[in-house]
Order: sequence, then C-alpha cells, then structure tokens
Amino acid sequence: MAPDLDIFIKSDEDPLLFLDFHRQFTHSLIFIPIGGLLVATLFNALFHKITPLTFRQTWLYATLGYATHGLLDGCTSYGTQLLWPFTDQRFAWNNVSIVDPLFTLPILTLSALSLIRKKSWFPRAALLYALFYLSIGLVQNHRAENLLFELAQQRGHQASQVTVKPSFGNLVLWKLIYEHDGRYYVDAARILVDSDIISGQSIEKLNLEKHLPWLQADSIHTRDIERFRWYSDDYLTIHPQNREMVIDVRYSMIPNEIKPLWGILLNPKSQHQHVEFIHTRSKESQDQKRFLSLLFNLTE
Repeated sequence: MAPDLDIFIKSDEDPLLFLDFHRQFTHSLIFIPIGGLLVATLFNALFHKITPLTFRQTWLYATLGYATHGLLDGCTSYGTQLLWPFTDQRFAWNNVSIVDPLFTLPILTLSALSLIRKKSWFPRAALLYALFYLSIGLVQNHRAENLLFELAQQRGHQASQVTVKPSFGNLVLWKLIYEHDGRYYVDAARILVDSDIISGQSIEKLNLEKHLPWLQADSIHTRDIERFRWYSDDYLTIHPQNREMVIDVRYSMIPNEIKPLWGILLNPKSQHQHVEFIHTRSKESQDQKRFLSLLFNLTE
C-alpha cells in the first residue's frame, strides 16, 4: 500500500495537483527498488529486534511486494504512469475495476489464513486466484471491444478513441465508449456465456471554441483544462446540465449513461485562478437499483 501515500501530495491553491502526482513516481517501475528500500528501512527500524530476516532479505521481500502495486493499478482504468520519468503516458489495461470485492476479498482472506495457519499454500492460492481473475478480465475486455465495434458498425459509425472498461465491482457489466464524428457514444454490455448490448447515450466532444468561447488562451483555466484532458485521456465534454463544468466521460455510476463521477468547475470571471475539482458521486438509491438491474438483468 506504500505507493498510495502519494495521495497526500495535494494543494488547496491548486485542486488538480493530486491528479498530476497520484499514480506517478511512486507507481513507476523505476521507483520500485527505491520504494522497497524505504519500506524495508521502516520495517527494519521497527522490528529489527524480533525479525529473523536480514536487512537484505527484508529489502528483497518489500521490493517484491511494492512491485505488485503499480502493476495491479495498471490493470484498472484509472491510468498509471508506469514508465515515469521517461514518459507521462498513463497505462490502463482495463481488465479489472478500480474497486472489485470479488478480486480483493478472496486474496485478503487467503493472505490472512496464511498468517494464522502458517501454511504456504494459502498465499500460493491467493496468487493463482489473482492471476486467474485478471486473465478472465482480459478475455472479457476483448469480448467487450468486439461488441463495441459490432455496435458501431451496425450504426454506420467509424469508431475511434475506443475504450471498454468493467463497471464497478464486477467483470460482467462493461462500459463501452467510442468517438464518431465529434461525438462520444456511451453504451453498456452484459457479458456472460451470451452477450447483450444495452444502448446508452451520446454527447458532443468538448470543443473549446464552441463550448467555451469566453475562455482566454493564456488563462490558468485553459492550462487546467489541458491538465484534466491529459488525466482523462481526452474524454472530455461539457456537463449536460452545467455549461461551466467539464466532465470525464469515462466514469459514471450507470455504465450506459453520461452522469459523471467528477469534473472541473470553471468560472468565467476568475479564469486566471485554478479551476475547482468537483466530485459528483451519486448516492441516490435509484441509481444503485438501476445499476443492479443492469448487472443482473432485472426488470425495473
């Protein structure tokens, strides 16, 4: 968990600073032995009197553990700068949800049992389960992408800027996003033995000159929009109900809807100040029921 200490890199004056640094250098492949060394140093300082391990052994095991973090984060859709500082590209293989209890809980349970029972086959089973689950996610990702291209072809669209990602907590219900002719199309797919498409919504891609004609090219707002564009992999649009809010199309509670989880709030009168980062996570029971009905194919 040590790489996620980067969440403390933030600023009240610059609300987007945490986007620049979360999953950056602490998650980079080149930083792994350094992160392992820092963790090992802390462990050695706290437990050197009771551990049977040498410092070199502690460093080795800490480094192996540290290495799993960035690679697992790369399997999600958030984006991880694995090759920092050589590139700021955010890697996202989209084969597991950012939050998925079906992945996490069995691994935690087997790991806890390994400590209690002192049996080596528990952590081995945890490792095999993790690899199996992530492999299923790769297969599902491939199936979802095929469905997306089939759907676009049926509509007579030339799909570009394609993304498929699992919805929260499962590998069954997938979000499908593609761009065609300056619009984003957002749909969902339920993928089991058979698959079915759940048609969704579309929205125009962000065009600064059209949607934000008041925006000054040399303003801090403009620079912040470009930072947010990099973070969201250019999946930007204007909020349907708030013309001064730029949103990330990739994330929504309901996978076939454009109802963002977050965005940046602009202020035409203060565009030489930083934008405001807004969380819009829905806590409405109706949204939760809607999500479950899509996941389990229930009649609403």
